Amino acid sequence: MSQVGKSSSKRSQPSYFMSILGVSLVLFILGLLGWIVINANKLGQYFKENVEVRVYLRENLNGKDSAALVQYIANKPYVKEYEFVTKEAARKKFIADGNDDWKNIIEANPLPASIDFKLNNQYVHADSLATIAADLEQNIGVNDVQYPKSLVNSLNENVRKISFILLAIAIILCVVVIVLIDNTIKLAMFSNRFLIKTMQMVGATRGFISRPMDTRAVINGLIAGLIALAGIFALVVFAEQQLPEIKAMRDMTWLSLLAIGIIILGILISLFSTHRAVIKYLKMKLDDLY
Repeated sequence: MSQVGKSSSKRSQPSYFMSILGVSLVLFILGLLGWIVINANKLGQYFKENVEVRVYLRENLNGKDSAALVQYIANKPYVKEYEFVTKEAARKKFIADGNDDWKNIIEANPLPASIDFKLNNQYVHADSLATIAADLEQNIGVNDVQYPKSLVNSLNENVRKISFILLAIAIILCVVVIVLIDNTIKLAMFSNRFLIKTMQMVGATRGFISRPMDTRAVINGLIAGLIALAGIFALVVFAEQQLPEIKAMRDMTWLSLLAIGIIILGILISLFSTHRAVIKYLKMKLDDLY
């Protein structure tokens, strides 16, 4: 009789292993998408921060005025990094790009000195760049300001489209994940419906019945989240080994927030679905459990 009781007790327990495994898989997929979104955002920032603005100086500008202009631009909040290119340095760059030297034709160097700088990504917009160019052109030492207008417009448009597509996919996947986790947990709780009803029939309160199952749901959600994070971490390490360029885009702040979000989501959905299943079976009539 003792063995039969133990066997019956084991059969009445929900399949926690399959529940944890199912939740882990869907959280892993959601986390993977989150990692792709983070990298896509960093990639967009990388391209934006490589847009270069060239400020060409007027001819015969003395060294003092040139240094003052360099300092003026360097102190601007939109400047990420800058370089002062002298006339001779501009000539060397021109030749290094595969062009022929003109010394056999003309003696004077026609290339002007310039201040080349890259922008912080939040300033890489057509309106911001137009304002920056207008401000710099007012300086008496500036001859011209040039930047790739068509590239900036195309870059922002593509980043906007990709962000919208990824956001739509993320929303759809979140809904799918919630539904899948909810169904997985409800299936796991199905095998425990008679135990829940029996406890109710002997006088146990809803709180007494649901409390240990809710606690177990929190633990299961935490375990599932950690398993999903382990899988994501392994995949990220593998991807960075295959493509070292990805490692340069790693953002620990966003990755930490993603990890916390996955664990919290796993716990909350697991707790909500378990508690809802318990209440559902408590409200059902005994005959409806079959």
